[in-house]
Amino acid sequence: MGTGLGLSMIYGFIRQSGGQVRIESRAGEGTAVWLYLPRDAGQAHAPEVPAAAPMEHRGQGQTVLVVDDEASIRGLVSEVLDQSGYVALEACDGASGLRILESNLPVDLLITDVGMPGGLSGPQMVARARLVRPQLKVLFITGYAEQALTAEGPLGEGMYSMSKPFSLQALSERIRQLLES
Repeated sequence: MGTGLGLSMIYGFIRQSGGQVRIESRAGEGTAVWLYLPRDAGQAHAPEVPAAAPMEHRGQGQTVLVVDDEASIRGLVSEVLDQSGYVALEACDGASGLRILESNLPVDLLITDVGMPGGLSGPQMVARARLVRPQLKVLFITGYAEQALTAEGPLGEGMYSMSKPFSLQALSERIRQLLES
């Protein structure tokens, strides 16, 4: 049912932590997953966490469409947009996003996931939307490796990507850069 994002994020976290993942899957029996993390024999202590830098409210009311099948991601990105002074529109899949993009609603930037259920992926939605909005700026946010996104060639003019996970500050800054370019 999902896009596999959870597994890729777990794999990335485990590998960054110096661990390993082992997966065995057998038809009719199921799947078993082993996560191996390095052990630390040192004293437990809480790391100092620096205060997060406040997000600046730089937007001037530009409209950004967020298309993602995960409600939590859509909500989080929309919250960043709202706090930064932008107008956020949301769609839960490629078909819904395309209906908005084919309408008369203003959209200054599209932020979309790559893999979505329902038969219309992020890149497919963008290709169809660009028939009516050829100058549409696009930010793909994806849990896939960027190589998967660019497997059929480099991203087109005005298209950019960010790999999940990313900080809200990095997202806010990237949105600002794209809308000011």
